[in-house]
Amino acid sequence: MSKSDRNKGKVGSEREIKQLRELAKGNTPTRVIGLKLGRTEGGVYSKASEKKIPLVPTNQSPYGTKKK
Repeated sequence: MSKSDRNKGKVGSEREIKQLRELAKGNTPTRVIGLKLGRTEGGVYSKASEKKIPLVPTNQSPYGTKKK
């Protein structure tokens, strides 16, 4: 059994949701969040979408807006 399968099919606890929010806010990569929570990357995306947690990087410039 891989680490990402240990919570497969289980509902996330409030503690896990809080940790997901903190990791997403800190721009942690989705794969790393999945490893820390014992979930697949798809599971992380699914739970974040369900709880309205944005996973987009907040500290990166949009394409084409870098100053030269």
